[in-house]
Amino acid sequence: MKTVKVKTGRPYDILIQHNILPQAGEYIRPLTKAIRAVVVSDSNVAPLYAESVMKSLAANGFEVSLFTFQAGESAKRLATIEKMYLHFFEHNITRTDIVVALGGGVTGDMAGFAAASYLRGIDFVQIPTSLLSQVDSSVGGKTGVDLASGKNLVGAFWQPVLVLIDPETLHTLPEKFYTDGLGEVIKYGCIRDRCLFERLEKENARDFIDDVIYECVSIKRNVVENDERDTGERAILNFGHTFGHALEKLTHYTGLTHGEAVSAGAAILTRITEKKGLTEQGTARRLEKLLEKYHLPTDAAFELADIAAATRGDKKSTGKSVQFVFLKNIGECYIHKIDTADFGEFFGIG
Repeated sequence: MKTVKVKTGRPYDILIQHNILPQAGEYIRPLTKAIRAVVVSDSNVAPLYAESVMKSLAANGFEVSLFTFQAGESAKRLATIEKMYLHFFEHNITRTDIVVALGGGVTGDMAGFAAASYLRGIDFVQIPTSLLSQVDSSVGGKTGVDLASGKNLVGAFWQPVLVLIDPETLHTLPEKFYTDGLGEVIKYGCIRDRCLFERLEKENARDFIDDVIYECVSIKRNVVENDERDTGERAILNFGHTFGHALEKLTHYTGLTHGEAVSAGAAILTRITEKKGLTEQGTARRLEKLLEKYHLPTDAAFELADIAAATRGDKKSTGKSVQFVFLKNIGECYIHKIDTADFGEFFGIG
């Protein structure tokens, strides 16, 4: 087992081990005096793994219930959260009970937000089953839902009490969503880990996926510990995301997966910054080649003007500017704010 300790305001461990799901209750029980546990999952993941996790929880003294929702980003709405609250109420969930998020990023974000807000805060555990959630979204305590006007605009910072990562769940992940997670993996190589980026170039990520998960989680842990509330350094984790979220919005959250949108956003932005002399020459093409190797997009079917305009409602907007993350080179990045009034000049659009 690999363990990553996260020293935030509420410290917790990330445990990475094959076949850990049937032991979930054994690892959760010492952390809580909860009588009841609610497993939150979606319609794709619940049939695969909910029974195993619930059996383990019950064997360790929990009264267990299951809340499921229809899989997909379109469910990541306040309407789903309200249904979750109702389930909590009907199953007598108290402030000392616990929520277990079993699934991908959508599940973790919503279950975490429901836990953060129900009765003003109850504990929750992350059990991420997708590559994207294992390497990124399950760590760091960001929770929330989308609005029609933008992604993750409503949410809270609420750290889990434990994260259990079982790489075995990736065997049941459809190829499209495995690739989706690699978009976030490549992001980590770009912003902080040149060695990871180079290994992804030379080898197949599947052949060292345990190392991939551990390295990405470790990078995020270091960043989150330095900036738990996302007021400074943590913004570097948004490389590719400002344009990526704009693309998701433009496709109404159905045309691209999150990882695909981030990949396209990163490639588009890096071509621009390299052309302006803000990024080392050759970086954009190297990034494009790696994205292409893993069947991720490097462009989008929208005009740059439309993409730039869609960033103005992004949660990373501050006042009259939008915050972007630029690459200096592979493995190094920096934060750069652009005034919305200067978008036309910077991006070369009318």
